[in-house]
Amino acid sequence: MEIPQRNLALDLVRITESAALASARWLGRGDKISGDRAAVDAMRLSFNAIDINGTIIIGEGEKDDAPMLYNGEKVGWVGDGPSVDVAVDPVEGTNLLAFGRPNAISVVGISPGGTMYNPGPSYYMEKLVVSSAAKDAIDLDAPVKDNLQKIAKALEKDTDDLMVFVLDKPRHKDLIEKIREAGARIQLHSDGDVAGALMAVDQRSEVDVLMGTGGTPEGVLAACAIKGLGGEMLCRLNPQKEHEKQALAENGTDLREIFTVDTLIKAEDVFFSTTGISGGTFLPGVRYTGYGATTSSMVVRGRTGTIRRLESSHSWEKLMRFSAVNYD
Repeated sequence: MEIPQRNLALDLVRITESAALASARWLGRGDKISGDRAAVDAMRLSFNAIDINGTIIIGEGEKDDAPMLYNGEKVGWVGDGPSVDVAVDPVEGTNLLAFGRPNAISVVGISPGGTMYNPGPSYYMEKLVVSSAAKDAIDLDAPVKDNLQKIAKALEKDTDDLMVFVLDKPRHKDLIEKIREAGARIQLHSDGDVAGALMAVDQRSEVDVLMGTGGTPEGVLAACAIKGLGGEMLCRLNPQKEHEKQALAENGTDLREIFTVDTLIKAEDVFFSTTGISGGTFLPGVRYTGYGATTSSMVVRGRTGTIRRLESSHSWEKLMRFSAVNYD
């Protein structure tokens, strides 16, 4: 038996709240770069208050030419804190933010040093995500119809009851047709890979499964949460452009390897936080008032499986007396 240990997820939520508050000022203004930069700057400053020796394994910027919290960057207040791997996405869904669409979120996950999968030159992976009740029913190589029928049986539903989250991309034309042929329902989303994976494992969501190819970094981020939320994610690298294929070949990467949550994050003591920016079906967004703002977040501790849903009120009068982040 152990006495309660520090839950770093409760520190991380300050970081995602900060990024959400800063970036939500850009909601619907058509400028994803400025919105992302505001979130990055706020997130970097907020990391300085956390007693960790962090190394960013999953950063952002290279693929989208965005402001960087770059891979390999050191974050945290370097003292006696633990050595940890860090995954960040200050704004998951920059287009959602720029055009005022739902389900833009800010995300951070951490795990003990050396336990987080580093995707290297991989940008995209094929994914299949389900909740705990269906985690033994899925097979990444099985036909779409077979997977959906087995998932439905595990969830004690009919196939036509299922809701499938799919990114609305040209690469998914055949997948969408096969899902429709199987009789399942579909939610098409322009962006929001991490949010989609979290909806698939969240018992309160209407989404039952995520299918299709999305970001590799986003897959690792989602795995941080799924460790605590339960469920499973099966995935395999799926390069979409020739330069990505060539880089993976030069790296000696086996494109046949199937990853699970446990191979992406090789530790139970993982922490995750996400805060809603634009609102939607997953988390409410930032709501500004004349004197402050309200944020909604979800924090997860993998080891205990504890999930907290937090609503926080922020006062400009007090916060802006000392904060280096300009939220107002």
